[in-house]
This record gives sequence, C-alpha cells and structure tokens, in this order.
Amino acid sequence: MNEKKFPLTRDRLEKLAETYPTPFYVYDERGIRENARRMLSAFSVFPSYKEHFAVKALPNPSILRILAGEGFGADCSSYPELLLAEMAGLGGEDIMFTSNETPAGEYLKARELGAIINLDDFTHIEYLEKTLGLPNGNLPELISCRYNPGPLKEGNAIIGKPEEAKYGFTGEQLVEGYGILKKKGVKRFGLHTMVASNELSLDYHLETGRLLFDLAVEIKNKTGISLEFVNLGGGLGIPYRPEQTAVSWEALASGLKKLYDEILPPAGLGGMALHTEYGRPVTGPYGWLVARAIHKKEIYRNYIGLDASMADLMRPALYGAYHHITIPGKEGAPLTETYDVVGSLCENNDKFAVQRKLPKIDTGEKGDFVVIHDAGAHGRAMGFNYNGKLRCGELLLRSDDSLVQIRRPETVDDYFSTLC
Repeated sequence: MNEKKFPLTRDRLEKLAETYPTPFYVYDERGIRENARRMLSAFSVFPSYKEHFAVKALPNPSILRILAGEGFGADCSSYPELLLAEMAGLGGEDIMFTSNETPAGEYLKARELGAIINLDDFTHIEYLEKTLGLPNGNLPELISCRYNPGPLKEGNAIIGKPEEAKYGFTGEQLVEGYGILKKKGVKRFGLHTMVASNELSLDYHLETGRLLFDLAVEIKNKTGISLEFVNLGGGLGIPYRPEQTAVSWEALASGLKKLYDEILPPAGLGGMALHTEYGRPVTGPYGWLVARAIHKKEIYRNYIGLDASMADLMRPALYGAYHHITIPGKEGAPLTETYDVVGSLCENNDKFAVQRKLPKIDTGEKGDFVVIHDAGAHGRAMGFNYNGKLRCGELLLRSDDSLVQIRRPETVDDYFSTLC
C-alpha cells in the first residue's frame, strides 16, 4: 500500500491560511530535489543522458530553477513555455522545443535561444527554412524529428492510439526527411517519440525504447546518419491510487540500458545519448491542492462542497482521474462517511471524488482542510476561468521548511484586464 503523506499539519495550515487563504497549491522542494537526484543517478548508466522536464506539467519558473539546479533541461511546446525556460536560466540545447502546427514566431524564439528544434511534420522542414529566412543549407546544425509509430505501437487510455494521433512523421517520412535535412547541411540529428500518458507499465516503456533503438539502426542503414540522441518522450505514470506501485527509476534505466547494449553498439551506435522529457513522475507526487470544506449537502447523496473547483484541478472531471484525499488532523480517523467531494462550478462533473469513503468532515468558515494529493503535475497548469472562477496561487515548501508564495492567486482585476 502506497501511503499518502502531506508535509503540513492542520495547525500549520490554519496559520498559513491567515496569510494565504485557501485554495492553494503546495509543492515540496526537498521531495522534488531528492527525486530528481535519484532519477539522474539511475540514468547515469548511459554514456550520455539528458532529462528535459516537461514544462507543461508545472509551468512555474521557481520550480524550473530548482530542476535546472539539479541538471535538468526543459521540454517546451509554446512561446510562453520557451520564455519560462529562459526565465529559469536555461538556454541552448538544454531546451527541447517540441511543438505541432507551430506558428512561425515560436520557431524563431526557439532558434534565438539555441533550443533543439524537434520537427513534428515532414512539411515543416521547408516551413522552418522559410520561417528562419535563411538560404538553403543554413538550417540549425542540430535537428530532431518526432516519430509516430502508428499501428506498430499501442497507445493507452489517455493519449489514444498513435495511428489516430496528429503528431509526428511516419517511418517512411523520417527516412526521407533525414536525407533531405542532411543535403541541406544539417550535421547532427535526433529522434523523438511520445506515445503514452500516465502509463505505469514498465514493459510498455521498455518496448518504446526497443522501438526507437531499432529505428535508429534502420535510419543509419538507410541514410548513413548516426543519430546523436534518441528522446523517449515522457508518459511515465505515478501511483495516484494507494494500491498502485510506482515504476522505479532504477528498473526503468537498467531495463533500457540492457536494450541499448543489445541493439546499438553492434550497429556502431554505442555512443548515442538518451534523452527523456518526464514531467508527471518528477513533480507530480510532490504537489497538493489544499482547499477548505465550506458546505455539506444531504439529498440523494451526501456532498462536501469545497472552496476549490475543477477550475483549479480538472483531471478528475476531464479524465475521470482518481486523486487521493486526506483530511489533516484526521489521518487516523475511521472512514465512516461516503461523500461526493465537489466544487461550485455550474457543471455536474465538477467533482474531485465520487462516493469516496472518508472521515466525517466538518464544514463552515473554520471547516476541515481537504488535501488533494499528487497534484504537482497537470494541476494548476490546466486551470481555467469558466464561471469567472479565479485560479488559485502556488506555495513552495522550501528545503529549510519555510514557505514562500511562488504564484499569487488571480484577482478580479486580472480577470478583467484583457477586456478592451
């Protein structure tokens, strides 16, 4: 059983809420740093390894600076995400720019930063060349291309089947594309894929590694190009449910290294680097949404109404996703009640939990705090303003146990600021 722990006591939350009213996110710097170090240690078995943290998971420069300090780069997919990486002090090939249907200005910013540009489509070879305004033969020295394996790889419930996805080159397009890029003067090449989301099967990720390693050999045989790196993307899941088990960094890295040694050195590719762009398993377990129970309703079901809503955390509504819930101060209390835990949006799927067994929850101005676990990735990042809801702020629990606000909550003035 994966015990879910929250680092702040009820008493500390009461004091904290005097300065920072609920709802808010809390992130654990110590947990994030220790996890990052375990990850890098596990993947040190490779000749060269680089993790580009998926900025979309937790787009806050304070978090990106922490990870940059541990040696991480950034995986960006938009102009603002490139700016966030820049704010965190990242640049050059520490940044991987993977976008699709990309506006010209985003390629220009990526080029300005010296980021690795990862092309999503065969036609973007010409599009990038025209966008940069450079003569034939003057594309960036390093280009990566995104592979869509189609029916060769099963997707999963969240991301869908690769053959139905809008992303990437086919295998045939890759071979042709690399040949064109080589003729245009590109000297260094990478290969990328992204085929799953929140996947907890170790074998699934190892199969992805084998697929790309085999493809790297095929590309060399057909084009003479020795890829500088393969990027396995992200998609590694975390155990949202207490009964689930995390995929260990050590098991993942050692399994991939075994395949790497089996496939690549015999083909003359023994020095090829491995890149990844994990987000969820890096920060996900080290973030929590903290809300207060303000209302209780008893009709056909019993409801606990929070001062947060799915505008703050939409994963349960969007995916039917499970997030564990605990009540600070009642961690050992018996689970005697069955509640739907809900927000205040005019949407019936605005629910954090459905028919969840929980301790008896007190409501009101000084009602119980409700802590929603594993919200450190794709939580605040997916916030929105439906019903005029204002997105909540973010706090960082520093390694020295102090707390600092790293994003203030939105105000009514923020909400109206874009009106003309």
